[in-house]
Amino acid sequence: MLIRFTKMHGLGNDFVVIDGVSQAIHMTPTLAQNLADRHRGVGCDQVLVVEPPSVANVDFRYRIFNADGSEVAQCGNGARCFAKFVVDQKLTGKKHIRVQTNTGILELQFENSKSISVAMGIPVFDPKHIPLLSDQQETCYPLKVDGAMYRVAALSLGNPHAVLQVDNVDNAPIAELGPKIESHSNFPERVNAGFMEVVSRRQIRLRVYERGVGETQACGSGACAAVVAGIQQDLLDSSVSVDLVGGRLDISWPGENQSVTMTGPATTVFHGRIKI
Repeated sequence: MLIRFTKMHGLGNDFVVIDGVSQAIHMTPTLAQNLADRHRGVGCDQVLVVEPPSVANVDFRYRIFNADGSEVAQCGNGARCFAKFVVDQKLTGKKHIRVQTNTGILELQFENSKSISVAMGIPVFDPKHIPLLSDQQETCYPLKVDGAMYRVAALSLGNPHAVLQVDNVDNAPIAELGPKIESHSNFPERVNAGFMEVVSRRQIRLRVYERGVGETQACGSGACAAVVAGIQQDLLDSSVSVDLVGGRLDISWPGENQSVTMTGPATTVFHGRIKI
């Protein structure tokens, strides 16, 4: 069986996007792993699947599989690529697109390939809903790793994030500390580990070790989480430019009980077919 796919990226965070509307596809963890394999498959950080919705008043269902085959509920860079994909493939004529995810509805606004906005939802801080093992909600939580104590902000944007402030992201021990935070026992479902350098109240630099993937060139939900964490600590203003390895995202958050908005580009690399 041949499956049509499109290779895309959002600031270097790369995806295999599959149209499950006009072709039959049953995505499984094993199939996602095989597609994501950079040596024996197409190669990507995540596999994105466009499906018909199963609830009313939305346009599509959006499913995300990490490179290790695990299915997750949120991917901000993927959401921008999703919007460009359904517009380019003429699966919709709309520029304002509502998509169903495993944790709620995402609102996508397609202006052009360089400016796609995603309403990422309201941040969740309650530890049991992140999830995080803690008796009470804090702005920052102590996290012991290999005998050293760190303080991380923690929140969920449909997926869990831990944000650690560092002096310089270039020198941050991402390769060593990232996987240890990701799999820390305080986070029962693992966590995306963000390393944030505050440049000014309107600019940060960020690197993210993503759950089930490793360090990526950009993480949209991680950028949102870092900005929210910085605002809560009174380090940042409500609108912030986030410089990631792959490029820049613009993030805004008006405050408590408000949705985070992310704006950035999406790029199509090539189209192909693969036999499974």
